[in-house]
Amino acid sequence: MANSRYSDLDRPPLNAAALNRALVRPGSLWTGVTIVESTGSTNADLAGAAKEGAPEGSVLVAEAQAAGRGRLGRSWSAPPRSGLTFSILLRPHVPLAAQGWLTLMYGVAAASAVRRLAEVDVRLKWPNDLLIGERKLAGVLAERADDAVVIGMGLNVSLKPDELPVETATSLGIEQAACLDRDPLLRAVLREVESHYHDWVDAKGDAEASGLRSAYLAVNATVGRQVRVELPGDQALTGRASGIDQWGHLQVESGGEHYTLSAGDVVHVRMA
Repeated sequence: MANSRYSDLDRPPLNAAALNRALVRPGSLWTGVTIVESTGSTNADLAGAAKEGAPEGSVLVAEAQAAGRGRLGRSWSAPPRSGLTFSILLRPHVPLAAQGWLTLMYGVAAASAVRRLAEVDVRLKWPNDLLIGERKLAGVLAERADDAVVIGMGLNVSLKPDELPVETATSLGIEQAACLDRDPLLRAVLREVESHYHDWVDAKGDAEASGLRSAYLAVNATVGRQVRVELPGDQALTGRASGIDQWGHLQVESGGEHYTLSAGDVVHVRMA
């Protein structure tokens, strides 16, 4: 039993049949949920499937992931079944310039679902890290595969302090959340994504008209804060995060100048 999927009764496996019954229905965004015991990267696997014609709404979940990646190519790992590690495949028919909102939309949906079920105060650090306080609960990573976009998330559910990948991380278990059951958490996240995605696509990618921009700002923890943004090429910008523009870019005021950033790693600066 040592290597059984049921060897850790505190971390039971997900049930693919039950998830498909709950999520895949006529008119639903979701077309199929596949669960694998282990893989290198759900994003990489689903991107490969996208290039071979996999349909929009495909979901790939891994009970363990050996080569998970975060933003800026950082590695990421967790014990088997201690979190939710999954990717979704979307084929949005909206202007390419608007598609930068996809990961922000995903962050809003995931934060909303987790707040409701787990009863913890989840906020978003730009662009899409889920935080409790200043500790990272989940990360989101998107990549393009031909005309598709694959978005993956790693959400820390039952990790204990000595299992955290970095000291600045946390988990729902550590935060004494009301729900540590991965099945309803996964269902809730996917249903929230579906709702926000339909609204955004119906508005042709207009984040203002779809309500996405206001929803994002409502749960954002970065705007209004002093930040240091680490930029490509070992550059950094320190200033006040003043807003999010119509394309989801971060606006920063620094030294009397106004900057608009489409990429960068944000650090919230603690005021003395």
